[in-house]
Amino acid sequence: MRGTGHILDVLHRDCLALRIHDGAFSAMDLTARHPRTGELLSTVKFMVQTLAAAGELQRDLQCELTYDGLRAAEAKGNKGGRRPAIPDGRTQVVRAAYLGGRSIAALARDHDVSRGTVRTAVADLLPESTAADPDTSTPELPVILDMPGKVANFLRATELEPAKRTTLDQGVTVRRGQGHTVRVTAVPATHRRLLDLCQALDGTAAVPAQRKARREYDNRGNLHAPATNLGS
Repeated sequence: MRGTGHILDVLHRDCLALRIHDGAFSAMDLTARHPRTGELLSTVKFMVQTLAAAGELQRDLQCELTYDGLRAAEAKGNKGGRRPAIPDGRTQVVRAAYLGGRSIAALARDHDVSRGTVRTAVADLLPESTAADPDTSTPELPVILDMPGKVANFLRATELEPAKRTTLDQGVTVRRGQGHTVRVTAVPATHRRLLDLCQALDGTAAVPAQRKARREYDNRGNLHAPATNLGS
């Protein structure tokens, strides 16, 4: 309640009102004070404490459900986190199998990696690559990618090169419920490098919400697709 009370004090100091937008309590002013004592009205204090407790309960329930889901997935043998990359010694095997007619989906299942990983290993063998003039390099075009807030917060606390930090700082924050995303515009190579800097979020020290955020950033970053907006 200390943090909530501080916010209400600031609103009162700046002569700002805080009202519930609609519903049964839409007429209640959450900053109303007694005209003589200047203290928050008892009904207002009760409502603010109730809303804060409900929000904390919702957050705790979400954490518990997340942990329960992870334990259930582990019991079924499912492994969380990002799929491993193809080992250096197997890359040529994958390329040979692709040239032999094996599909990208089948190779991904055979080596327990994502389709994007296989596409990276055989990028120069893909039809759209072999059809292009090998002497002509096509510049990468910037793409817009929604970066989960937990990933953005992690990167902001990391030592970044000036160019990458500028790219991150120029992102547009988009509020999504209780969280947010940062809409970052950059060439695919920059998105991939930022994603690589988040490897620590796949480790055991990271909380499940951070690992999930990194997976979302990885899934949104299907940077091989010819799209101009990869955000959700």
